Amino acid sequence: MEKQACDLLVTASRMLTGTEQPGIGGNAGVAVRDGKILEAGPAEKLEAAWMPSVRCDLGNALLMPGLVNAHTHVPMTFLRGFADDLPLMEWLTKHIFPVEAHLTDRIVSLGARLGMYEMMRTGTTAFVDSYLLEINVLQEVERMGMRCVGGEALFAFPSPAYDGWNGAEALYREQAVRFGGRGRVQLAVMPHSVYTTSDDVLRRSMRLAEELDLMLHIHLSESAGEVEQCRSLHQDRRPVAYARDMGLLNERAVLAHMVDVMDEELETVAASGAAIVHNPVSNLKLASGFARVQDMLMAGIPVSLGTDGACSNNSLDMFETMKLAAILAKGCTGDATAVPAMKALGMATVEGARIFRTPGLGTMAPGAPADMIALDLDEPNLCPIFNEVSHAVYAASGKDCVFTMVDGRILYDHGCYTDGLYADTAAEMQELVEWVKAKV
Repeated sequence: MEKQACDLLVTASRMLTGTEQPGIGGNAGVAVRDGKILEAGPAEKLEAAWMPSVRCDLGNALLMPGLVNAHTHVPMTFLRGFADDLPLMEWLTKHIFPVEAHLTDRIVSLGARLGMYEMMRTGTTAFVDSYLLEINVLQEVERMGMRCVGGEALFAFPSPAYDGWNGAEALYREQAVRFGGRGRVQLAVMPHSVYTTSDDVLRRSMRLAEELDLMLHIHLSESAGEVEQCRSLHQDRRPVAYARDMGLLNERAVLAHMVDVMDEELETVAASGAAIVHNPVSNLKLASGFARVQDMLMAGIPVSLGTDGACSNNSLDMFETMKLAAILAKGCTGDATAVPAMKALGMATVEGARIFRTPGLGTMAPGAPADMIALDLDEPNLCPIFNEVSHAVYAASGKDCVFTMVDGRILYDHGCYTDGLYADTAAEMQELVEWVKAKV
């Protein structure tokens, strides 16, 4: 049989193709053309079938789908370590919001760029982002080559990007022309939370999402304090009931955190078709509580994983998040099977891909985007190896990642960022420390 042409053939000693298939031991490979996966399987089979323009042999490495960070505020790398050891509402209102009131396009761009370097380095290929002056994030993503769904944070009060709802809606409509499709960079409607918006903003947010055919992402029931505040402002309704009454709960909705919830609220979310993003590191650091992940899964709710921002985490390492999600569920329930390794891997890949609406994302299936990473199996913490999924979830660190590709383009390769701007970005970010201190 005559070989077919492909752009790239990536090979490694082992491979995970997704959450439905076992790992491939022995040499494995992936053939790529036009940013898509043509075939993944044993290297010998692919060598016989494909003639690549470029070969990339990763040696003793585990090739696997890139991780999806389903909830973050990536420009907040500029505030990493700025305000630690505080509860959510005090952290947000007394420390974060006052600095963010002075944001500039340059700061958001730099923060986003540094955050993407960190994610490339630690195995994340796609992320869901909400922040202020978000157009700068989307433009940096477009340039740097990662995959993102992002949107301007919507509030009931003016922000650096708009004066009121009319300005925010106009901004979304303008950006939808450029990012409203289902490509590598996409738009989603991002009302911040029930405590920073209003009835009108929430209703209009979902109407806008429906009109523009976008997903909607919101922080919900993140802490007991949020729940009590919501009850005091909205006729004793808890956040889930209030969000339901505002028309927010449907298959377009992705709900971040959902820590303080009752059984009937999980039933409401499950019936609505909405999904949840679990952020275990941020929830613990802000003392927000323990999300009922096992109950969410048993209710049939799609659950993905996020790091949250680098100011409340303080890392964007999805391997850390994946491990903690699995072991925290076990510890909270007393059930060692609460979130098995394979389920945790799925939460960090295919479930996170839900908001992207991109077929195959989070897998290495034919036709899927060529978004993949590789872990160095020569590292002592990954030796020996009995089970690829176990290693990916329980043994690996993001720092074991040596290769990151998105859409068929290599972004990070054994210590090198292919755009060559990391050193300059890190230096500029260091200059922002005094700027932040002056705003407090």
